[in-house]
Amino acid sequence: MGTREMDRDLERLIPLSITDNANCSKSSSPSDSPAATAAAPAGNEALGKVIRSWAWKKFMTGCVILLPLAITFYITWWFIHLVDGFFSPIYIHLGMNIFGLGFLTSITFIFLVGVFMSSWVGASLLALGEWFIKKMPLMSYIYAASKQISAAISPDQTSQAFKEVAIVRHPRIGEYAIGFITSTIILRKTSGAEELCCVYVPTNHLYLGDIFLINSKDIMRPNLSVREGIEIVISGGMSIPKVLTIVDTQFILSPRVGKLTVPQV
Repeated sequence: MGTREMDRDLERLIPLSITDNANCSKSSSPSDSPAATAAAPAGNEALGKVIRSWAWKKFMTGCVILLPLAITFYITWWFIHLVDGFFSPIYIHLGMNIFGLGFLTSITFIFLVGVFMSSWVGASLLALGEWFIKKMPLMSYIYAASKQISAAISPDQTSQAFKEVAIVRHPRIGEYAIGFITSTIILRKTSGAEELCCVYVPTNHLYLGDIFLINSKDIMRPNLSVREGIEIVISGGMSIPKVLTIVDTQFILSPRVGKLTVPQV
């Protein structure tokens, strides 16, 4: 009896041990452990963040590169269409619908106007036309302001309104402003005469600004041309050089502004 009961107990114990081993092996596998199940989603989320950050940076880099090119081509295309529209209706009326022909005609016309106005006859006709425009109440102000702006960037040095670029202390000590010297005057006082430069400081792009009369000795003249100064003002300071060098006034005042003789009072 004792041996039979022992055999039955062994038969019962053997499958139980096998089952326990199988369960232990399953529970000890890393795939079903709580730490492994929590680490897998965290790793996928971190990888997704890295991929999204990389894609966003590359997208913004593409925008930074393509945006100036797109704006440049758009403005150029708009300008070509605008200039082409002056003479293209004439060619369309003649049955010559060729894109760009009106643009070439406009450029040629502007060039011929410049050549003609450089002659004595053209200058006389221009003076006569300006005389008529100045007699008109509203158009005279518009034409005068437009002419001042065009004269500022004119390649003709004799009629250039902006003589040179100037840096003045404005509005407080330690702050500076970029302006343009337009003329030089003599201020007579009881203590003597003083040479002053008329400095135009733009406050709204280029067509609005303040005028200051500053002693020529208090003006700093950087190594910038008038065209470079205009580009700095229009671009909001983005095109300003990293380093500016102040040029000695004795080398540039006579040829560009004109040194005035201060009379003794």
